[in-house]
Amino acid sequence: MGVTKDEILAALRSVAVPGGGDLVSRDLVRAVGISGDQVRFVIEAEDPAQAKAMEAARAEAEDVIRALPGVTGAAVMLTAHSPGGASKAPPPPGGEPPALKIGRHPTKQSGPAPVAGVDRIIAVGSGKGGVGKSTVATNLAVALAREGRRVGLLDADIYGPSIPRMMGIQKKPASPDGKTIIPLQAHGVTLMSIGFMVEPEKAVVWRGPMLMGALQQMLGQVEWGGLDILIVDLPPGTGDVQLTLCQRTALTGAVVVSTPQDVALIDARKALDMFGTLKTPVLGLIENMSVYICPNCGHEAHLFGHGGVAAEAERLGLPFLGALPIDLDTRLAGDGGSPIATGDGPMAGAYRELARRFVSGGMA
Repeated sequence: MGVTKDEILAALRSVAVPGGGDLVSRDLVRAVGISGDQVRFVIEAEDPAQAKAMEAARAEAEDVIRALPGVTGAAVMLTAHSPGGASKAPPPPGGEPPALKIGRHPTKQSGPAPVAGVDRIIAVGSGKGGVGKSTVATNLAVALAREGRRVGLLDADIYGPSIPRMMGIQKKPASPDGKTIIPLQAHGVTLMSIGFMVEPEKAVVWRGPMLMGALQQMLGQVEWGGLDILIVDLPPGTGDVQLTLCQRTALTGAVVVSTPQDVALIDARKALDMFGTLKTPVLGLIENMSVYICPNCGHEAHLFGHGGVAAEAERLGLPFLGALPIDLDTRLAGDGGSPIATGDGPMAGAYRELARRFVSGGMA
């Protein structure tokens, strides 16, 4: 049996770093990947000065991991945040690596392909915007991580990326060679979004081929490491991103989020029909904004109706995965960059139950 991520992290606790602590206690280890008897990961220093002082720790980390039973090779990359907050790899011998570029025409491939190191890929979609799909995707990812799963979250909404804000992180991923992308980490989740590559207020003005190429890059060029599940937060609708993802990526399946009212369900049915046309299994439906519970008196109000998604799931013979309330604290937590699922209140409990449903159902 090969080495595990937990064994790797346990071994790295013996590697001290300048300023005190070790690689794990200082939260400097990123993108752990295991391929047979080969291990790779990134040490992300807090600034270039610390990175310069950590070369000895990097070399020691390689030796420590290479000494583990079942490991014959270890590759450890050292990166650092620039003073402006972007993550940057130290220049290799011979000069700076080429600049990382996202956005190109897609490359040809013969059919749906897996993503290296990722066991399951689940798309979270909706027929229309405004139903809380990104909120559900973000909190589900955090809740699954809290259940012990190795989770990645890809923000595939190229025109309106919201994951950087909702996960509380806004910096540029590192790239050692202008091609490989080292993803970011927040709340126990590995992250990638086009929002990390552009200024927050800058619009992405691309035609379909550029958009499709960007998605292909964010799936194939990112060092995801070993993940149990990669959640892909889709844009609303049934456009180029959905088509590209379903045709070019070996998806485990899709989950559709909708609010209960009829106008949302009309568009949710279109999303379901699209996944059926593209032969992507639908793993279930989630009803968001199902009920509003007054924080003062406990009265329940169904602002958008109630039970419409459950009824639709029953009609179609699909699993109904759960109903989530509309909640002010959930909105405030997302705007503040600390998803509600990171806490211990009622909404965190709702997402915990949803995550356990995914685990027990073999989806994560």
